[in-house]
Order: sequence, then C-alpha cells, then structure tokens
Amino acid sequence: MINRIIDFSINNKFIIGLLTLALIGAGIYSMTQVPIDAVPDITNNQVQVITQSPNLGTEDIEQFVTYPVEVAMSNLPNVKEIRSVSRFGLSVVTVVFDDDMGTYLPRQLVSEKLTEVREQIPEGFGQPSMGPISTGLGEVYQYTLKVEPEFEDKYSLSDLRTMQDWIVQRQMAMLPGVVEINAIGGKIKQYEVAVDPNELKAIGLTITDVFEALEANNKNTGGAYIEKNHQANFIRGEGLVRSLDDIKKIVIKNENGVPITISDVADVRFGSAVRYGALTQDGEGEVVGGLVMMLKGANSNEVIVRVKDRMAEIQKSLPEGVVIQPLLDRSKLISETTGTVRNNLLEGALIVIFVLVFLLGNWRGGLIVASTIPLSLLFAFILMNVFDVWANLMSLGAIDFGIIVDGAVIIVEASVFLMGSYILKKKSLNKEKRDEIAANASKKMMNAAFFGQLIILIVFLPILALEGIEGKMFKPMALTFIFAMIGAMFLCLTYVPMMSALFLKPPKTEKKSWGDRFVHWVQRKYEPLLVKTLNKGKWIVGIAVAIFALTVFMFTRMGGEFIPQLDEGDIAFHTILKPGSSLSETIETTTKVERIIKAEFPEVEKIVSRIGVAEVPTDPMPMDFADVFVILKPQDEWVSADDKDELIDKMKEAVSIIPGVNYEFTQPIEMRFNELLEGIREDVAIKIYGEDIDVLAAKADEITKIIAGTEGIG
Repeated sequence: MINRIIDFSINNKFIIGLLTLALIGAGIYSMTQVPIDAVPDITNNQVQVITQSPNLGTEDIEQFVTYPVEVAMSNLPNVKEIRSVSRFGLSVVTVVFDDDMGTYLPRQLVSEKLTEVREQIPEGFGQPSMGPISTGLGEVYQYTLKVEPEFEDKYSLSDLRTMQDWIVQRQMAMLPGVVEINAIGGKIKQYEVAVDPNELKAIGLTITDVFEALEANNKNTGGAYIEKNHQANFIRGEGLVRSLDDIKKIVIKNENGVPITISDVADVRFGSAVRYGALTQDGEGEVVGGLVMMLKGANSNEVIVRVKDRMAEIQKSLPEGVVIQPLLDRSKLISETTGTVRNNLLEGALIVIFVLVFLLGNWRGGLIVASTIPLSLLFAFILMNVFDVWANLMSLGAIDFGIIVDGAVIIVEASVFLMGSYILKKKSLNKEKRDEIAANASKKMMNAAFFGQLIILIVFLPILALEGIEGKMFKPMALTFIFAMIGAMFLCLTYVPMMSALFLKPPKTEKKSWGDRFVHWVQRKYEPLLVKTLNKGKWIVGIAVAIFALTVFMFTRMGGEFIPQLDEGDIAFHTILKPGSSLSETIETTTKVERIIKAEFPEVEKIVSRIGVAEVPTDPMPMDFADVFVILKPQDEWVSADDKDELIDKMKEAVSIIPGVNYEFTQPIEMRFNELLEGIREDVAIKIYGEDIDVLAAKADEITKIIAGTEGIG
C-alpha cells in the first residue's frame, strides 16, 4: 500500500501538486475559521439557578428557596454535582451535568423543573430563573461609564445607571455571540411613596389601601373596537404613571364625595433601589460599569471585535461628557498569547530549517524538508476546523517540529545519498533515474518509519480518553499533535517523494560540505568515547542507577500543580472585610486601596473594585467582599519591580496598612475558573458539614487558628 502511494505520487506529480495547492488553500481558510482563545475553557457543564429575594435573611433563603430547588434538581438525569450559596436576599444553586449532555438539554430539563419549584416557594420569596448560557471564559469585556472632569456636577450615579440600562444595554442586545450585559454599580432609579402613618390613621386608611390604589391605577387596558362611519375605532385606556404628579393624584378613596389622594397621606419622590453591589475606580469613588458575557461556544476573538465596534457606535448616542472606558479586554490576552505561540513556532521552524540545511549539505533538500512544517500545520488547522478544536496556548504549543520532519528528513537524506553515489560511479542521472532513486529511497525509509510514526500517534491516544477538566485541558493538545502528525505522514508518502524526484540534484563536486565535515568530526570524537564506555559497562550502569535514584528522590520533594500558571498580564485580588461590613464601609475601603496602589505603583494603568453582586448575580459575593482588578502597563514600562511576583509582594505590603482587611492575590481568569469549577475562589478550601450553624461557625474558627501560620498560606 505504501509503495503504491509513493509510486503514484512520483508518476503523477501534477496531481500531487494540485492537491498540495488545495491543502494550502483549505488550510489558510481553516486558519481564519478556527476559534481562538488564550487558554482552553475547562468550565464544567453547569446550569445556575438564581433566585433574588431582597427582603429575606440567609436562613429563610436556605429553607424556603435553596432547599426546594436542590431537591427538585437532584432527580434530573446525569447530574454529577449540586452545590449552592445562600446569602441575604440571594440564592444561587449550581447544577453540574455530564459533559456529554451538551449545552441546551440540561437547561431544558432545569427549566421544566423550575415550573414545579415555583409553586413550592412561598409568594413573595422570589422567582428562580436560570443564569446566562456562559462559561468561565465568558467574561470577555468589561467597561465603565465615566464622566469627564468638566461634567462631574451634571450627572449623578443614578443618571449613569439609567444610561447603562436604557442606552448601552439595549443597544448591545442582539449582538451575535453576546448572551448577557451584566450591569453593576450606580443607583437604580425608582419612584418612592413615603407614607405618613399618622395621616393614614387620621383618615382611617391602611397601607394595604395605598398598595391597592397604586396597583390599580398604573395599568393600560384595552376594549376591542367600535365601528363608526365604516371605520374601526380601537379602544384603549391609558393609565400608566408617567410622572410624580401622576402618582400624587391617584385617588385612594372618596370620603363623602371628597377624593383622598396619595399626596394627602404620603410624600412622593424619586429614589433608588436597595443596593447589594457597587463599583469603584482609580480611588476616585463610585462608577457604573458593565460586563459583557459571551455565549458558550462562541468565538471570543470575533465577539470582542463586534463588541468594540458596537461600543464605538453607542458612544455617539451617549450624552456629552459621558465616555465608555474599556477595563478588561480579553483580546489583549489572546493577542499576546497567540503572538507568543506564533513567535515560538516561527523561531522553532527557523532553527529546524537551519539545522536541516546545514547537516544535509543540500539547500534544496533542506527546504523540501522544511516546507513540510507549514504544510503539516495547515493540515492540522483543517482538521481542527472540522472537529471544532480551538486554537490556544495548549493546543498549538503541543506541536513538535522535530517529530514532524523526521520522516521527510530520512527520505531526503537517502535520496541525496543515492544520487551522490551515482555521481561518484560516473553514472548519468536523468529524470527517470531521479524518479527511480526518489521512489526507492522513499519506499525503503517509509516502510520502517511509517510504523514508527504510528507508534508515536498511539502514545497520544490514552489522552483522548481523559474526561472532565483533564479532558478539556489536554484533549486539544493531543488532537492538534495527532492532526499535525497525520499531515506529516501524508506528506511523507506523497509530497516529499514527488518534490525529491522533481527538485533534488546531486552535488556538482566531490568536495565535502560543511555539514559532512561536522558530522565526521562528531564521529571522530564520539568513537573513542564509545569504546571507553563499553569497556567500563559496570561503572556506567552504576552511575545511571545512581542518577535515577537521585532523580526519584528529588521528584518526591518537588511541588506539583495541575497546569503551569498562565501570566494573564493583569492582577486580581480579593479584598475581604470583617463579616457584616456595610456596603458603604466596603466602598470606602476599596477606594483607599485603589488610592494607595495608584499612588505608589506607576505600573498601574487602571484599578477597579467590584463589590458585592451585579444585576445578574452569577457571582454571589457578599457586601463585605470585593474583587479588585489591577490593569498593568506593558512590562517594559515597569519601575517598581522586575517581575510580577515581586510587584505582587510590594502591593501586599503597601495595602497591609489598612487594618482589618485581608487580601488574596490571583488573576482575573484564574479567579473566575476557581469560582465556577468548585464554588470557591481560593486554591484550597476546607468544607465543614453539620446541622447547627453555631457549631459550624465555632469549628471554622478552630480550624482557622490551627492552619494559621502554615507555610505557603496567605
């Protein structure tokens, strides 16, 4: 089979040439279609059930909301894990399904169960709903609405939040790949009716009367239509409130023909909803922001481009003095990561090309071998596009050029050697003879090398059996390597023999090349060393065993981690106040932290603190907890530290002057992954199970004292 393919390739050079051009075209097209991201998305297949009930305490939330949801979801098929967070006014239940279930079937099953659950939850305790269809890598773009200095007195936090909800969020809707615009910060404008109890008592009304009057007088109604003069006149009753005066004039009841209105018993004014979250920036106080969440499975690079284009359009519709300021932009990390991979691949390819040309002593042969590198990559991109494998640091970083060119090297080297032998024998070398030499060399080498390449592929097959997080992390790496290796094998059977027969020429002189001289010099140095080694076999074996034992000993003392930590370029850290701290206290604290970091570290471009929960509370933080995002300038502009670890240590020392606050440093994506995968933000957590909340709290304090001071903690 192998011999027939090689013969066909050499005898039909035009067809193989066309197939090569087709490979190049399809590969370039696939490169533009393969989704790109910085790292693999390892988020498990989960559905969040969120219930907001602003007036309920934690125990009531757990008893009347969280527990019924958990029980209902536990009966669903292929559920791997259910975990929940119950806080004041908020319940978040995370249901984790098998990955084989896909994205939308689990949501359909959860939706059906929610219909039953809503009937079990008492009225007024909230309505459970599903969170957005997104993942740990879904937070692709964050922004803030800022007021220019000369307009600071013109717009309030309430005005900015209104712009976010009614201008920015609405214009971002229906953008392909965007599943949610999550607003945070500012104050949500609302109408307030402050009832005077004394007035109610004097008139003989109750608060229920006021509620019913407000509800009944804030509706539009319809009355079908009437025919008049051969035309249909549609009947519509307009009763929606449009101003404060409309509310003031609502009649509660008539007393002896005298209407009693809302204004008689209450003060009507503008106010703001109770807040459970806020956003501060650069030590200047509160701002309003938004978080763009990407649809699960969408191409993040394309989505970010669309978001930026739409943001530029939205900016034109905002009032004078209000600007949209980008905060976290995933495209920056993607471009840096892909740039690093691209440079490494290019540098590796150039090194391989140089070594090949130097050692083969034939620049034509070196270029033929080197050309298999980009062609194998293009072949890999075609299969990545077909099988929906994302291009990222793990997948593209798996490609090994040395293994890819192995087959091509031995074919070209054998062809060059045989052609040189014919010249030394003073034999003529015409086209037919070159074809014969290329065919013989290819057959001789590939009959052995082909099975060696298959063995390499088989080594990677067990990785494809990995499941869960491990599978999502390492399967793309294995698949990309396998795709590139299959491409290299295909090229060794077709492209390389054809090119060898077509372009390889024997040397014009019998003078040895630089590569030949180098190889002969290495052989002269190596042969005496080999003889000495064979004569002292026991010593060599003993040294090898000793080195192996030392290696095993050192390995047992080394630390380990699941994957190498990716430098995301920016810093994120948790600011943890004492439990029960108010929102205003947390805002004041984060503002102090921002001022310190902004003043002492010129490397910092922006710093933003996200306190509590956003409008859609996918991340259920309490009000005494804040996520601080530090956006850094390029590293060549740093002056306070040489590397990121040193910078983090100095930041820890700088903010430690604020009493009663704890900090945990991490990175933006890493922090979100920890939260979504295990329900915790830290690398290591201890869970305590029991029925008595007071006993659990006491045991938690005991554990804290025991592990305090452990090396590596904090």
